Amino acid sequence: MVWVLDERNLALCAIVTAGMQFSFFLVACSCKFDKVTDFAGGTNFVVLALLTFLMAQTWAARQIMVTTCIIVWGVRLSGYLLYRIIKIGEDKRFDDKRDSCLAFAGFWTFQAFWVFTVSLPVIIVNAGINAGVRDYWTAQDIVGLVLFILGLLCEAISDQSKFMFRNDPANKGKWCDTGLWKVSRHPNYFGEILLWAGIFIISTSVLSYGEWAVVLSPIFISAILLFLSGIPLLEKKADERFRKNEQYREYKARTSVLIPLPPPCYGCLPRALKCLFCCEFPLYDHLNEETEKITVTKDLVAKTEAETV
Repeated sequence: MVWVLDERNLALCAIVTAGMQFSFFLVACSCKFDKVTDFAGGTNFVVLALLTFLMAQTWAARQIMVTTCIIVWGVRLSGYLLYRIIKIGEDKRFDDKRDSCLAFAGFWTFQAFWVFTVSLPVIIVNAGINAGVRDYWTAQDIVGLVLFILGLLCEAISDQSKFMFRNDPANKGKWCDTGLWKVSRHPNYFGEILLWAGIFIISTSVLSYGEWAVVLSPIFISAILLFLSGIPLLEKKADERFRKNEQYREYKARTSVLIPLPPPCYGCLPRALKCLFCCEFPLYDHLNEETEKITVTKDLVAKTEAETV
């Protein structure tokens, strides 16, 4: 079993990832420094891609393509997130963790697991085990590359338009609804999911037996963004901030949460279809929570008064 792990460089990649994230964690925790967090995640992907590519020394076209894709994506995302946090100054995600070393360590441990799991298709492709017998372009390679490029463009354009929107003083206190944000409330996350789905599809050209476990990569990144630290947190924050704004309510009702769709078409869809096909899950709806709390409070007061009488 140890030989199998080493053959695909999985053990080495796990050790490098853990060591890299632990090193950045020491800096962040000691200095209570938020600016290296996202940078550490993005650059870790690039390090693993380069490491596995250079170690294999098979130089197959597919390996070159996948490694180049990850370098372009990782450098762009890391650079953008580093520049953004420098301008912002502080990451509010860590307001409840910054003073707790244990809680902070939990985040960095999860980030290491995220980097390793999502990188699995890249690690397997670059291992070069089937590079010699399958060094030709397949339909999966073409489809996967197209999806990656579309996802990268979607993510990059979304990030840039939102960054410019937020840096315009005239937009202070508003939600972003320009560019791709007109047709999706989270187009950057759509791009992220799409590009990693593309990388996985490329990897299917060389997968065999247990290597198909790399399907965890697109599943894991989708689960994080859809159900954990991505869309749920941002939707709750936006709903709490703008729930009394009728224009925001209309924007949310007519704009797809993830998959870019024309607002008139999306707005006409029944709630069940939005949930089933467009990822508009009930956990994203916090618009009426304040009203519900007031109603519950009134009911409790009325019940208490009745029992007292």
